[in-house]
Amino acid sequence: MNEWKTNKLSSLGVIQTGSTPKTSVKDNFGDFIPFIKPADFQPDGVIKYENDGLSEKGLSESRLIKQNSVVMVCIGATIGKVGYTTIDVTSNQQINSFTPFDGLLTKYCYYAMLDDSFKRKVIFSSGQATLPIINKTKWSNLELTYPDDIEEQKCIVAILDQAFSDIEQARAKTEQNLLNARELFESYLQKVFSQRGEGWEIKRVAEIADTCLGKMLDKRKNKGDLKPYLRNLNVQWFNINISDLLEMRFENSEHNRYSVKKGDLLICEGGYPGRAAIWSQDGEIYFQKALHRVRFHNTVYNRWLLYYLYISDGNGTLKASFTGAGIQHFTGKALKNLSLPIPKENKAKDFVEKFDAIFEEVMNLEKVYQKKILSIDELKKSILKKAFTGQLTQSDKPPPSKGAAA
Repeated sequence: MNEWKTNKLSSLGVIQTGSTPKTSVKDNFGDFIPFIKPADFQPDGVIKYENDGLSEKGLSESRLIKQNSVVMVCIGATIGKVGYTTIDVTSNQQINSFTPFDGLLTKYCYYAMLDDSFKRKVIFSSGQATLPIINKTKWSNLELTYPDDIEEQKCIVAILDQAFSDIEQARAKTEQNLLNARELFESYLQKVFSQRGEGWEIKRVAEIADTCLGKMLDKRKNKGDLKPYLRNLNVQWFNINISDLLEMRFENSEHNRYSVKKGDLLICEGGYPGRAAIWSQDGEIYFQKALHRVRFHNTVYNRWLLYYLYISDGNGTLKASFTGAGIQHFTGKALKNLSLPIPKENKAKDFVEKFDAIFEEVMNLEKVYQKKILSIDELKKSILKKAFTGQLTQSDKPPPSKGAAA
């Protein structure tokens, strides 16, 4: 029976923390050796080498990470992100590297550090600071469990390589199916709005709807009878998220002006200008200045404008209505002057009903596909857990991927 051991990383290989040579010295940078950063880590552990690099001079002021090393992000939002090198590299100080001694496979160590149990150790050791960080000493003291027989390590790596390859193929097919469904929906919208039929008109939004920007928050007067209100962040495409509402004071004289009623269209003025959704609840709510409220006399046109904004955002034409070089805004004036192609009322109603039906079908498919993706992620975790508790066998290989996304 193969013996399994558990030892600290410091006793199993060479550990280093990356370093950045002086950026003020341009001669430190070049294409002599790759200089990797957290953004170069790919989901499958492969590292992008073609981004930044150091010169031979820059390498002399940095630290060489030998090929066949495991690298991990040890600071910031992506702490615990892990990969492995296939060539000699250097890295910045956000990355720790582990080059195993003989008798321990790099790919085995990569998979071991990919396992949730190891990642939890990294997070726990990073402390509770706003910016999580695990230093070289703490990282060196983390323990790794492994079979003493290198042939057993090779067997585990071979099974994981095959299993993960099949899993990623299933994920790719699932995500492509979801993308295809969205593209079919968007293609139909584009066709309707571009190939306008007989009787269509071009109207400015101000001609056929009432628009209004919300109220600016005044923290000095924000006391007393406070009301929940919608912010830019609450409005997503086709959905209004009310799980994170803030409160603001609205005077009695402001209730009509700044309230949202069922059927009203809300559009982001900034942040993600043009993004829109319809308030579908019976109760009223209020809205802040970063949002537009649009109210047509016939609510079918609220949904008509919603779909028009969505496809115009997708094909890039909506940007022509934005102002600002850096942070862009969809101003009240721009919204009022937006040219909206509209068919006759009955025709618009028919189109909107068709749009709604297709959109609902796409959303149902998305739920199914997202559930499959979650199942795929759970399968990866399950296989990794078995691998590092000595329970992995050839029977743990997943079924062929051809039906995984069906």
